[in-house]
Amino acid sequence: MENSFDGKKHAEEVKALLRERMIALQHEYGRVPCMSVLLVGDDYGSQRYVASCEKNAALVGMDCRVIRMSADSSEKEVLAQIQALNEDSSVDGILIQMPLPKHISQAKVVATLSPEKDVDGVTDTNVAQLWKNKRSDYSRFNVPCTPRSAMRILEAAGIELDGKNTIVVGRSNIVGLPVSKLLMNANATVTVAHSHTRDLPAILRRADIIVSAIGQPKFITADMVSEGAVVVDVGINYDSETGKLCGDVDYENVAPKCRMITPVPGGVGPLTICSLIENTIDCFLRLRA
Repeated sequence: MENSFDGKKHAEEVKALLRERMIALQHEYGRVPCMSVLLVGDDYGSQRYVASCEKNAALVGMDCRVIRMSADSSEKEVLAQIQALNEDSSVDGILIQMPLPKHISQAKVVATLSPEKDVDGVTDTNVAQLWKNKRSDYSRFNVPCTPRSAMRILEAAGIELDGKNTIVVGRSNIVGLPVSKLLMNANATVTVAHSHTRDLPAILRRADIIVSAIGQPKFITADMVSEGAVVVDVGINYDSETGKLCGDVDYENVAPKCRMITPVPGGVGPLTICSLIENTIDCFLRLRA
């Protein structure tokens, strides 16, 4: 489909540059950056994503270590593992894969994670830096990877943001709120909604740009999108009917109405992993500054 953004193709171009950068870092510092990924439980989408992280890190020549813990691991055990990674000088960046099992407090996990090694920008320190920053220079801290990738897609697709009516569906600190701030930095007019927002279909039909990050399969249907809209689908969901991954958007029916749309999989995801690698490099360099 001509209006479908090929995230895989764009990610390959980014990874070619990252491979060159890894060679230079190895030459200058004697080793490449290392990202450690903590995966707790057996969530299908998380397993797929972490496997992709491992694969792509290897492709660009970066060290990626995955620590897998069972779903019944105690909160105390998980926090102890994070603290051990904080203190490990061979680890430059840490990714805590979400969602976590319900008995583990995400707030406690995030509070335990070292801001200096937080590759997905979820700690309070990095969130605060994002909200106080009004420029596009984020070299001093890590911007959450999925929002960063959504913005990269809009830029690569040549989508004008200045003054555009943009609806972000989702209000999490991981995607919804950070991507709203990045859009506001680009002078978009932003409304933050969620799945229970009153009159949401009518609100979405007025949008020039929709960014969906609610984690509900095929929630946004064709009658909720106007002709010529731009749709960035950040959702990663398991479709019980097909047994495959799908987004928040009913892609097959919505896509014909769109100026540009991102598929799932193959849209935002590949570039999110590129952003993880870039953030790990930034952590590596800041730790040596």
